[in-house]
Amino acid sequence: MGNKLKIAGWITVGAMAGALTTVSLQTAARSSFAPLPLEELQQLAAVFGMVKSDYVEPVDEKKLITEAISGMVASLDPHSQYFDKKSFKEFSEGTSGKFVGVGIEISQEDGLVKVVSPIEGSPADRAGLKTNDLITKIDDTFVKGLSLNEAVKRMRGEPNTKVLLMIFRKEENRTFPVTIVREEIKTQSVKAKVIEPGFGWIRVSQFQERTVEDFSRKLEEMYKQDPQIKGLVLDLRNDPGGLLDAAVALSAAFLPENVTVVSTNGQLDESKFIYKASPQFWRRNASNDPIARLTQATQGAFKKVPLVVLVNEGSASASEIVAGALQDHKRATLMGSQTFGKGSVQTVRQLGPDTALKITTARYYTPNGRSIQAKGIVPDVMVDETENGSPFAVLRTREADLEKHLGNGIEAEKKDANREKAREEAMKKLEEESKKPVAERRPPEFGSDKDFQLNQALNQLKGKPVLISKTLAERKEEKKVK
Repeated sequence: MGNKLKIAGWITVGAMAGALTTVSLQTAARSSFAPLPLEELQQLAAVFGMVKSDYVEPVDEKKLITEAISGMVASLDPHSQYFDKKSFKEFSEGTSGKFVGVGIEISQEDGLVKVVSPIEGSPADRAGLKTNDLITKIDDTFVKGLSLNEAVKRMRGEPNTKVLLMIFRKEENRTFPVTIVREEIKTQSVKAKVIEPGFGWIRVSQFQERTVEDFSRKLEEMYKQDPQIKGLVLDLRNDPGGLLDAAVALSAAFLPENVTVVSTNGQLDESKFIYKASPQFWRRNASNDPIARLTQATQGAFKKVPLVVLVNEGSASASEIVAGALQDHKRATLMGSQTFGKGSVQTVRQLGPDTALKITTARYYTPNGRSIQAKGIVPDVMVDETENGSPFAVLRTREADLEKHLGNGIEAEKKDANREKAREEAMKKLEEESKKPVAERRPPEFGSDKDFQLNQALNQLKGKPVLISKTLAERKEEKKVK
């Protein structure tokens, strides 16, 4: 890998904005360029000159050029992006596991900012923001018309400063203001516990710089607590991604040494790469390899313990890499619902000391050569969110729903004629749910005794009957109607 830093970004205020990504950060400039279309570039220069000379009032030349670059890159796909000085700084800081902000993972819906999830323990979480809340106004600025990146910039700021958010909550059909004090968010990406004698649960909510160390330490503690571990549940639900080297390392904790974890392929030679379950693909410090330490401390127990991986529509990018690798090597049983389908690689190339271009350069593939771009990983066993089904799963945004999404390069796009009908039915059910008391609408916490999917995973490990979904089905890639 040389000095490449592989990153899979996540949607969050304080880390970065936009769709889920997997990127390679490179500081070296390209040594050669393709032939330039001179006639079209002359037209671009002519338009620039006309705007500068003829527009009703003077314009900022630098701003014009920046907007032109941003528009050109944004037209490619949802994940390519031009970083100015501030956004590049925010992006570079985003994988450290700490940042200053309000602490929400976000996406965009109908021109508004949609809360994917408040980060546990964050100011947004303490203020009561909920999944699917829509942010309509940030201080005195209406969100409609802002790019996701612009909205993020307005929600960021210095520690201990306030930001006023206007929230529209669909399920309650009301709009209300929330004042949040910004603070440094230190996210805890790994949780674990022994659920009952012989069975453990470990959850990874995102892949950060500290994740591999925390993951190994949690499993070591679990092994000390119960050396006779008979089964483990790896919970990747709603994990939007993170550092790719961390994903490779976590996969290697369960896989034989040196097997393929993931590969990438694109036009450039440097985009063709195979990542294996070997320390050279994740170890940053020659004297510290948490995965080797884990294997030694537990006598290799987690290389062979029966394993179930829980995934859902919110499992994306780096978490899909882990799920795909463990599924292809038949190391684990995947349970839950079809994943997000983020299977493209973005390369970040610095244009100057504080600006950069993030551009899609490759697709990634599971060990068996499957592209999951705009499709996702299909679990071995489909399991509903609750014993009453997954009535709102069809409403959740996936890669295939994003405007201008990249195809997977293998299968032809298909249109599911029944999807819109299912969405309409789900919206009606959502309206009915909104009439119930708030306490009844709150879903069970992941890892709790009321976590239906976790209980089914335990049944799978124990050889007991599993309540398989009667409604969830594989979703084919769709061609968006424009």
